Amino acid sequence: MRKLKITELHRITTEQFKEAEKIPLIVVLDNVRSLHNIGSVFRTSDAFRVACVYLCGITATPPHTEMHKTALGAELTVDWKYVHNPVEVVDNLRKAGYMVYSVEQVEGSMMLNTFALDKDKKYAVVLGNEVKGVQQEVVDHCDGCIEIPQYGTKHSLNVSVAAGIVIWEMAKQLMS
Repeated sequence: MRKLKITELHRITTEQFKEAEKIPLIVVLDNVRSLHNIGSVFRTSDAFRVACVYLCGITATPPHTEMHKTALGAELTVDWKYVHNPVEVVDNLRKAGYMVYSVEQVEGSMMLNTFALDKDKKYAVVLGNEVKGVQQEVVDHCDGCIEIPQYGTKHSLNVSVAAGIVIWEMAKQLMS
């Protein structure tokens, strides 16, 4: 096997990305503090053509050098909006017809590995702060919560890792 060169990957241009059809998925970041985590979410969102990323609360916005280190320019391709209050974002997305789910461990959460999406619906996922997770008030306004099954001793995953897992699973179902 020979490792492919970047020129052999045939990726679309920034302009083509902006015009390309996106999957019906929005990512909401609720008080994510790490610029590297934010950049990583942008990069994953670019990879799967997420429609938009909402940055809320203390979540930083582009442009930022530290964010760019992990985003590698995806902060320039993926549409994003800053809204201070994530509850406002959740409520407005629901009014616009989105099913909104927090990625959080709660009573009655749905396990990601058994969560089935309806291709005729639009979705949004909320990911929370590295220490506190998604705020309870935000959880209260969502349609439900998705939990990533974990089998080790730790009770959580890094927010950018969780975002990658959830975005991949949802994109896989929405694009198939």
